[in-house]
Amino acid sequence: MSKKTYWIIAGVVAALLIASWAKKKYAKDSLSVFVEEVSKRDITETVSANGKIQPEKKVKISSEVPGEIIALFVQEGDVVKEGDLLIEINPDILTAAVDRVEAALNTSKANLSNSRARLAQTTARLKQTKIEYERSKKLKSEGAISQAELDQAVSSYEVASAEVEAAEESVKAAEFSVRSSEASLKESRNNLGRTKIYTPMAGTVYSLSVEEGEKVVGTAQMAGTDLLRIADLNNMEVSVEVSENDIVSVSLGDSVDIEVDAYLDREFKGVVTEISNSANNTLGSTEQVTSFNVMIRILQSSYQDLLEGKDSTYSPFRPGMSAAVEIKTKKVKDVFAVPIQSVTLRPDSFPMGVPLSSIDREEMNECVFIVENETVNRVFVKTGIQDENYIQIISPELSGRVVKGPYSTIARKLRNQEVIEVKDEDEFSFTDE
Repeated sequence: MSKKTYWIIAGVVAALLIASWAKKKYAKDSLSVFVEEVSKRDITETVSANGKIQPEKKVKISSEVPGEIIALFVQEGDVVKEGDLLIEINPDILTAAVDRVEAALNTSKANLSNSRARLAQTTARLKQTKIEYERSKKLKSEGAISQAELDQAVSSYEVASAEVEAAEESVKAAEFSVRSSEASLKESRNNLGRTKIYTPMAGTVYSLSVEEGEKVVGTAQMAGTDLLRIADLNNMEVSVEVSENDIVSVSLGDSVDIEVDAYLDREFKGVVTEISNSANNTLGSTEQVTSFNVMIRILQSSYQDLLEGKDSTYSPFRPGMSAAVEIKTKKVKDVFAVPIQSVTLRPDSFPMGVPLSSIDREEMNECVFIVENETVNRVFVKTGIQDENYIQIISPELSGRVVKGPYSTIARKLRNQEVIEVKDEDEFSFTDE
């Protein structure tokens, strides 16, 4: 081997060794990441919640009179029409009450007749004594009678006047007694009518709480024993609680995706119909949780196939079924978007050796890292709405490859102009995050 050849071979070996060392050093000093191309897409922002299915229109029927149930005309699940007889309560006690009040009314009417007759008598006597008084006063002025005789006429007139006033008051009292008895009779008859309970609406009996022979309580002023509940099962809704942080995003008319536990792998459509103005305050594990009730109508068009071949009163949903909803609060189309985990916070200046945790959050802004050759360029961004996976980038317009992960690298390690090594996402394990 010539000396020249020897040195050539030695040079090649040295170059390979240097390249290998450089590669190892580069791999050691660079951060491994995986990326995704920035693209435009449609994004729908949603609010998630869980709740129970219930009828939109329902009534709770309670007893308004006390007594024993002597007849039950429906069972749970029966379909009823408006005005159908549902329950009858023993009317005996209330029938007796009506009889007593009728007797009291008759007595009051008799007393009124007597009082009016007494008033007529006293009025006639008053007229007579007034005539005698006027005559006596004239005779006294002529000197035909004594003062004592005139005084007697005056006294008789005054007594008659007092008797008329008393008779008039007696008539007023008797009239009041009649009106009171008439009101009591009307109330007693109404109570007697309440022993028969009719349905105020057409629907299905979905809850029956009593049995024949059971005693119930109740008054017209206060709801008594809960007897049964009737609902229109053709129009169902989901009642959910939305947290105070999310409720400001929800609006009447928002579209909703609904999943019902009873129907696996099936999605129904709905619309927000009611948003409560008053909050529900409940105690969570560590602090009070504030939420608001939201009502979501289940659109019949989304389950029309489940009604085929069924009776007109059939409903595929039952009160109390569990449901999960996704309320679509906002939607944008054809906008720049990046994976949610690609957006992180960084300050304008992030010197080497300074941990990110030591920097005040108020000094940091949202940014992403765009790959340029073998380094990353930090780009501060303004974000918009997001869905489960992507977040809208309002500005600036992005292009190229954005760092997608690992999350720990994006959140705590990456710096502007950081040397990186791009790998396939499949090369990373869950622990890399």
